[in-house]
Amino acid sequence: MTRAEEAVKVRDPRYPFTAIVGSEDLKLALILNAVSPGVGGVLVRGEKGTAKSTIVRALAALLPPVEVAHGCRFSCDPAAPDPGCPDGPHETAPGTVRPARLVELPVGASEDRLAGSLDLERALTEGVKAFEPGLLADAHRGVLYVDEVNLLHDHLVDLLLDAAALGTCYVEREGVSVRHAARFLLVGTMNPEEGELRPQLLDRFGLTVEVRASREVSQRAEVVRRRLAFEADPAAFAALWQARERELATRVAEARARVAEVTLPDSALRSIATVCAAFEVDGLRADLVTARAAIAHAAWRGGATVTAEDVREAARLALPHRRRRDPFDTPGLDEARLDELLDQTPEDPEEPDDPGDGPEGGPGGSPGDGSDGDPEGGPGGGSESPGGGPDGSGEDVPGAEPASREGVPAPAGGDTATGQAGDDRIAEADPARRARLFTVPGLGAGAPGRRSRAATPLGRVTGARVPGGRPASLHLRATVEAAAPYQVGRGRNGPGLLLRREDLREAAREGREGNLVLFVVDASGSMAARRRMSAVKGAVLGLLLDAYQRRDKVGLVTFRGARADLVLPPTSSVEAGAARLRELPTGGRTPLAAGLLRAAEVLRVERLRDPSRRPLLVLVTDGRATSGTVEEAHRAAALLAGVATVVVDCETGHIRLGLAASLARRMGARTVRLDDLTDLAGVVRDRRAAA
Repeated sequence: MTRAEEAVKVRDPRYPFTAIVGSEDLKLALILNAVSPGVGGVLVRGEKGTAKSTIVRALAALLPPVEVAHGCRFSCDPAAPDPGCPDGPHETAPGTVRPARLVELPVGASEDRLAGSLDLERALTEGVKAFEPGLLADAHRGVLYVDEVNLLHDHLVDLLLDAAALGTCYVEREGVSVRHAARFLLVGTMNPEEGELRPQLLDRFGLTVEVRASREVSQRAEVVRRRLAFEADPAAFAALWQARERELATRVAEARARVAEVTLPDSALRSIATVCAAFEVDGLRADLVTARAAIAHAAWRGGATVTAEDVREAARLALPHRRRRDPFDTPGLDEARLDELLDQTPEDPEEPDDPGDGPEGGPGGSPGDGSDGDPEGGPGGGSESPGGGPDGSGEDVPGAEPASREGVPAPAGGDTATGQAGDDRIAEADPARRARLFTVPGLGAGAPGRRSRAATPLGRVTGARVPGGRPASLHLRATVEAAAPYQVGRGRNGPGLLLRREDLREAAREGREGNLVLFVVDASGSMAARRRMSAVKGAVLGLLLDAYQRRDKVGLVTFRGARADLVLPPTSSVEAGAARLRELPTGGRTPLAAGLLRAAEVLRVERLRDPSRRPLLVLVTDGRATSGTVEEAHRAAALLAGVATVVVDCETGHIRLGLAASLARRMGARTVRLDDLTDLAGVVRDRRAAA
């Protein structure tokens, strides 16, 4: 049995890679990275329940086993050990063969857990300068999987992507300087509903794939059939697919050995440059990744030279996420335009490869070649759309069709049963402009972000405290001061300091947190006058962009007719908020009290769900209440007293009643006039109070 075959022996049964129905682009992207890790990893985007995690975990079983030096915590290859390995130098004796690891990085992981750190307790109590490796060391020569990578803090994503790009992890902290190899296949998954990665972080992932659940009944039925069979007897199900798994693992190993021999001709290189320039991607990383992926694809199909088809498959996976010009843009690629560009660049006449001469499956085919049936024709045919995996679901993406969701304002034509107007209009939004900062007063303790002051694991040191467990970041001076009074009693008679666990102090740090920004917008008929709604939409879009950049959660409540609707429940996906806002119609009466009561209820529920995330309320209104009374609105406003609030006064004209300002006083809020708002958030001054 070969080493590739050993890799797929039935161990702890995972759902087999070749048993997954459909998701061909995702399978191909993962295989290309397995063939050539230099491609730069895969970012998998998709709605919940689309087997993203299942496919990634199944990949690890296909990777060839690795031989590691005895006693090396950094998985050095005994045939070519890392000369700078902290556990080196290593003997030339044969090492230990083990399966390639799949290391998972949890969303709540710290920088120490990811990169490793000095073992401070041993350093202080034993005088030993010991380095404790992190997850990057564990993942060397294996797979590092980050579920919900969009929820990981930006500085950890930067650290992770730096290590993936360099193949090396550098740790410089607490008096320790360590460098070790960290070459791994990086896979991140994310649900765009929960927020996007910043474009500069998206660019660091080599390939990206969008997955969605199938809407075809036969495909969904096959997904369920196979999943139920696996859950009934995982070992038997895995054994049924073992032959296909072994075959695919062998092919991956052969392609990996062949990739260094693949030739990239000048014609293919020109094609890559032409495509990247035409799609106006920033920088040259797209060109490099596309070239590497095309070479890997040629090796995968068994070719010796990169062809136009290899370039096409590589570009389809490497470019979509690099074309975003605005954070609200949706990643995508015009494949017709791609084909047109490739046709403009002729291939070299001496191309020796025939794509059909490679291993079965050919370019663009299923990496496992096992999605149409079982190994012997048994487990069933059918396929699944990208995303329709064993955990597939048919759920729509929130924000995709605002009018089809509960709580979204009725379409034009009105709804007399609910009191909505029959002359609804959808105003075009003015262009969004850059916002200035709002902050919530005081010191919070929410999730790291960029808005309000908070006690966080990162940031400037403001003092010291007794740690609740292991010190996250040692405060050396406070530790020495805590231990100093007890040195005589502990029998100190030399230059060393006698420390005990209770002497340890950790640094208290202050940074920034993300907040919940809840927009409450008057969408009544009066807002359609004098292009008010266009100005308001442009302003709120700018504030949504600001929330995106500051890692906030956002929510949107609108009120018109006789009711208030939670158009967008609190989410990290500001893209969904922008989509809902653009399609927001106006018309009907003004139920101001209903809007405030709905806002108070949303904040009450969110306080129970996430008590550490502090809210910031942005109320957009002229203060009028034509459905109900102003007194009712003021009573509802009293329920929001104590919530950091900015009231945007939309009243215009020469005669102003000052109703919004009166409402703001009841809420203890600051008022910003519409005249200022039309110049957008450059006029929204910092909302600060004594901290």
